Amino acid sequence: MKRLYSYLIRSFIGPFILTFLICIFVLLMQFLWKYLDDLIGKGLENSVIIELMSYAALSLVPLALPLAVLLASIMTFGNLGERFELLAIKASGVSLLTIMRPLIIFNIAITFLAFFLANEVIPVANSKFAALLWSVKKQRPEMIIKEGIFSNEIDDYSIKVSDRDKNTNALLDIMIYDHTQRKGNINVIVADSGYLNMSDDKNYMILTLYNGESYTETKPGDRNSKKTNPFRRENFEKEKLVINVQNFNLNRPNEKYFKNNYKMLNNRQIDTIATNLQEKYDSKEEIVTTSLMYNRRLNSEIKNSYYPDSIKVDTLFAQLIPIQYDSVYNKLTKFQKKSVLNGAQRTAQQNLRIILQYESDLGNKLVWINKHWVEWHKKYTLSLACIIFFFIGAPLGAIIRKGGFGMPVVVSILLFISYYLISVIGEKVAREGVWKIDMVLWVPTVFYLLIGVLLTHQAVTDSWLLSTESYAKHARKIGSLIVKARYLLWPVQKEIIEDEVENFVSDK
Repeated sequence: MKRLYSYLIRSFIGPFILTFLICIFVLLMQFLWKYLDDLIGKGLENSVIIELMSYAALSLVPLALPLAVLLASIMTFGNLGERFELLAIKASGVSLLTIMRPLIIFNIAITFLAFFLANEVIPVANSKFAALLWSVKKQRPEMIIKEGIFSNEIDDYSIKVSDRDKNTNALLDIMIYDHTQRKGNINVIVADSGYLNMSDDKNYMILTLYNGESYTETKPGDRNSKKTNPFRRENFEKEKLVINVQNFNLNRPNEKYFKNNYKMLNNRQIDTIATNLQEKYDSKEEIVTTSLMYNRRLNSEIKNSYYPDSIKVDTLFAQLIPIQYDSVYNKLTKFQKKSVLNGAQRTAQQNLRIILQYESDLGNKLVWINKHWVEWHKKYTLSLACIIFFFIGAPLGAIIRKGGFGMPVVVSILLFISYYLISVIGEKVAREGVWKIDMVLWVPTVFYLLIGVLLTHQAVTDSWLLSTESYAKHARKIGSLIVKARYLLWPVQKEIIEDEVENFVSDK
């Protein structure tokens, strides 16, 4: 059995590592498309790009592990079934669960590893990634020159461009105020077009200008002096302006400023912070609710409902007979009815103003709290998905008996996409507070767990479920039964038709 277990683990680890790397690569490409505009044209060093990609890849591990387990398990047992090795092992008296035992232990270890990464490592990586990405966005000045406005981010220069050619990346209609002499707007450069490049050592920004003019005025230090000043005007076809940008080196902020986000917290911290936020939300909700105006009896009951059980009071109103408001209202005079309606209208308008004032604030607070709890549950559900997808993939591979990257890849992608879609929909519903968070987020996990149990049972009992040969065999049996039934029923139908024809002829 040791040799068999060793062979199974070796057969599983190879496809697992390969599919895991492929999944990380595919998910990382999605990340690149999302942040491509923030990385292009920044003159970043290779080490910075590699570090940024490493943090991003690490944050994608919990999503890639379940898919890799599903692919590897289907491929492993599909190859064993396709080469009839699984049949030979079963013929020797070894059950499928016994064959799966070492891989079950291996995937349980992967499940614990996935939770450890999601709870302890990835929050730190997310905070480092957020800090580094913020630095990258703020690092280089060439991308902060926006169309139609003056950019003052570069020391001693104020630059404005009217447009930017997206094909050639040329700057059009350029105006530059040179403040290096600290004497105001005495040096102005205007050009039709230009290009912006960085020097090889990344310390200088080279602005190449074409077809322009420069204006320079010699201005005295005394503002009250009315003496005339010299003025110089120069035309040029091409001119290079070299700007020192050494102060724009990558400056990393303190990571503690990015640790307030729920993605940068482990479950212990999420539990503490979400509980505190919920207490503040409940307190704010109580203030808003009790500030609304109802009738005297309802006001007393609402305020009493917020008291702890130990200090709740038995109000006199709770012991009174329910009031029939319609009958009381009908007994009032016309003037009294009008007065009651006007008072009710004023109260309703006041309540509406209070509700509209706090509705958005309370809604945003509730969504923020729900995001914390969604992240708390996701760390468990994505980790458990590793072992659940193994119990789906292993029996499924043993049933379909197809290895390689053909059928297993198609089946795995379809299963994982359906799981991902259900999870995303559940997360959105949970964040908005439509349903209970714990119930919605665990629905995909429970559903796919039941599928795994069903497939494992079918594979252990050698059921004909999902077997194309069995379906073809049953289809042939059903077809033969239909043919037999046709031949059996045809003589009866023939006699009925002949009798009806004879009766019709005799009637005529």
